[in-house]
Parts: sequence; C-alpha cells; structure tokens
Amino acid sequence: MTKTADTDHKIHNTLATRWSPYLFAETPVDVNDLQALFEAARWAPSSYNEQPWRFIVGVAGQGDDHQRILDCLAEPNRVWAGRAPVLVLGVVVDQFVPSGTPNKAAEHDLGLAVGNLLVEATVRGLSVHQMIGVDADAAKTEFGVPDSAHVLTAMAIGHADKSGAGEAKYAERDNTTRTRKPLPEFVFGTRFGTSARF
Repeated sequence: MTKTADTDHKIHNTLATRWSPYLFAETPVDVNDLQALFEAARWAPSSYNEQPWRFIVGVAGQGDDHQRILDCLAEPNRVWAGRAPVLVLGVVVDQFVPSGTPNKAAEHDLGLAVGNLLVEATVRGLSVHQMIGVDADAAKTEFGVPDSAHVLTAMAIGHADKSGAGEAKYAERDNTTRTRKPLPEFVFGTRFGTSARF
C-alpha cells in the first residue's frame, strides 16, 4: 500500500510518504530503530534549549508498561492501538527548570520533537499514529508524573499492516486518499484570512 501525498508543490519524499495508520502489524520494532527515534526527538529545537519533552515508553512483551499506557487511552483508541508493538505517552514540563517560570512554548516544543521522531520513523520504514485521546489524569497518576509536568499526547509506533486484514472500518480509513487544505486557506499576508501573495 502506498499513501504518498499528492502535493501541489514538490516536497521531500520522506514527508510525502509519512502517514498515520490505524492497523499495525505485530512485528516488533528493532531496539536500534526505537533508540534512533528518540535520538531524533532529542535533537529537536526548543525555546532556550529547554527540551521540555518527556516520553514514557511501553514495548509489548516487555513488562506491563505497554498495557498500562493502553489502559490510559480513550476507549476508541484502545480498540486499534493495542496491536502496535510500541505505545508512548508524550509529556511536557510546564516550567523552565532554572527559573521556575512558565514555559509557554512547552507544548509547541513537544510537537517539534515528535515531528523529528516522525521523520526518523518514516525513513526507517516505521509508522507512527499520534493521539490526543488519552486520559491525562489517569496517566499522570499511573506513571507518577510530577505536578510540574502534564501528559498531553500518546503515540502508537510500529510497522503498518499492509495485509488489509483487521477491522473493516480501520482498513477502510487506512486506504483512503490523504487530503490537506490548500495553501491559500492557511498561509496569509496583509491580514489574517487574506492569502499570501507569493
């Protein structure tokens, strides 16, 4: 199955081929690949180089962390995410460590780190499906996340299941054409809502 984006302007193939499956093969993720994903996240830019991201990782078959993360996901996500061999919680530290002042860029910077992770995963033939559907309070309690941080997102990581097997509605979603808004709908100049002139 290919899900290469039909872009209006040429972009790097890694970005064009990245997509988020619902159906994952149960094939384990090689530990070297998994380490590389978080190494890529490590080198993301962040405000004042604070690096406010933290990740809690559960690997299927290695202890109970995978199941504990799965139990913290919203019910609709639990249905499909359990097949992914790696589940991750994305956590942000809300304050700058040296000063204790609020870090308004923390969530943005977590997104940058995950963006790096997604690119590295795609290069390595892996897929990532991000989720906002997570019980943040339950996850905070379950994993002892301190008050200075909060759980924001979750990710399923693995190899996309290209067999077409699995629950029909998810297989159908995985086979739909990827679409995006055209540039004039979100790239503005002069004032908000007015398309840029380049």
